[in-house]
Amino acid sequence: MILSIESSCDDSAIAITEIETNKLLFHKKISQEIEHSVYGGVVPELAARLHAEALPKILEQVEEYFPMIKAVAVTSTPGLAVTLVEGVTMAKAVAVALDIPLIGVNHLIGHIYSLFIEKETIFPLTVLLVSGGHTQVMEVKSLTEIETIAKSMDDSFGESFDKVAKMMGLGYPGGPAIQNLAKNGDRLKHNFTVPLHQSPLIAFSYSGLKNAVRLAVLEEEKKDEPNFVDIAASFEHIAAKHLTMKLKKYFKTVKPNTFAIVGGASANLYLRSQIEELLKPHNAQLILSELKYCSDNAAMIGRVGVEMYKREMFSSLEELDVAPRSQL
Repeated sequence: MILSIESSCDDSAIAITEIETNKLLFHKKISQEIEHSVYGGVVPELAARLHAEALPKILEQVEEYFPMIKAVAVTSTPGLAVTLVEGVTMAKAVAVALDIPLIGVNHLIGHIYSLFIEKETIFPLTVLLVSGGHTQVMEVKSLTEIETIAKSMDDSFGESFDKVAKMMGLGYPGGPAIQNLAKNGDRLKHNFTVPLHQSPLIAFSYSGLKNAVRLAVLEEEKKDEPNFVDIAASFEHIAAKHLTMKLKKYFKTVKPNTFAIVGGASANLYLRSQIEELLKPHNAQLILSELKYCSDNAAMIGRVGVEMYKREMFSSLEELDVAPRSQL
C-alpha cells in the first residue's frame, strides 16, 4: 500500500491506496475553511499551525496499515511553502520510521490523477486545470509526458472567484458562494468584457474581469438595498466564456478526443455545462473527477504515488524539499 499526505494549502489529508488494485482503503481530509473564512482567504501561517495539529491526528488512524505500507507519497510542489513543509516533514519521519521509500508528488499531476482514483488511467487526454492557484491547458500522454499549452497570465479562474466573493462579503471559499448566488441571476445583465477576446494568444487572464466586477459592486453598494445576484451571474458567465472561447480557438488546430476538467474549480457546474456544449460538435468524451475529489485531497496524491512506485521514482531524504512555485 501507499500512504499519501496532502498539505499544499488549507486541507490536511491522508490516504491509503492499494498498489495492485488502486483501491482507496482509507481517506480523511480536515478542511480549514471555517478558520480562514473570517479573513476572506487563506492565511499561510494559520494554515501551517492547523496542519501541525490535524495531520498527526489523522496519521494515528492509519497505524494498523503500517506493516503493509511500501512507500509514503507527499505533495512537495507547488503550494504554500509553510504548509508544504508540514506534510513533507511528516512524510520523511514516516519513511525513516518504517524504513520505506519516499515519493515527492507534484500537486498539479495529482489533480490529473484525481480522474483515476480507484480506476485505470486513460491517456492521451487534453486537460483543463482550474484551481485557486492555476488555470492551464495540458496535453497529457502519460505520467511523465505532459505539455502545457496555455496558462493564466495573472489571476487564476478559482482565485478570481475567491476575490469576487470577498468583494461581495460572501466569505471563503468563493467558488461555491458565487455559484449559489448566480443560480437565480441574469447572466446577461452586466456586459463585462471577455478577457483577451481580440487577442490571438491562447492564454488566460482574469485581472481585468475582476476589476470590472469590482466597479460594478461599488455601484451596487450605493443602493439602499444592494443585490449582487446579477453581478455574480454575469461574472460566472464571462469567466467561463473566456475559457471556452480560448479552448474553441485551440480546437481549431488540435481536435479534442478525450477532454478532462480537474482542480477545485472544476466543481463549478456552470463551467461543466459550458464545456459539455463546446465538446458536442467534436464528439469528444468529457471525463470528470468525482465532486469530492475535485479539491485538494490525499487520494489523488496516493494514485500518483502508485504509478511512481511502480516506476521506482523515489526521492532521498536529502533531495526532497518543497518547491512552492514549481510548474508543469
